[in-house]
Amino acid sequence: MSKPQIRQVLDERDRAAVFVIRGAVFVAEQQVPIEEEWDERDTTAAFLLALVDGVPVGTVRLVDQGDGSGLLGRMAVLPAGRGRGTGAALVRAAEDLARESGLDRVELHAQTHALGFYERLGYTAHGEEFMDAGIPHLHMEHKLG
Repeated sequence: MSKPQIRQVLDERDRAAVFVIRGAVFVAEQQVPIEEEWDERDTTAAFLLALVDGVPVGTVRLVDQGDGSGLLGRMAVLPAGRGRGTGAALVRAAEDLARESGLDRVELHAQTHALGFYERLGYTAHGEEFMDAGIPHLHMEHKLG
């Protein structure tokens, strides 16, 4: 089983793969309305793509919030990429990108079923649970070292 390779999305082919993956995971699998899946941040965010044996299997975006923090979001991993460390590799790569951009912390809105995953990566939940696209979420944060 190959380890996922992560690269920053810099061309239209990779960008198309990002939206195919997000559509498959969020719209088809989780039933998120398509009009809620894409937003204005998609025009300015940095995107990362995970590949296994050259095939795109996961993605995440990082938005510079302008206050020293990055917002990690829209992380999606196809079934073929699950159970291989793809999600953790995407989060670590996003943190590296945030550091390179001069950011000192990463925030995210975690689906509550994924809290343990993010906690294992050093994220701490705070605040009240909220609904996004009909799915319960919590705010989480990780200070970059």
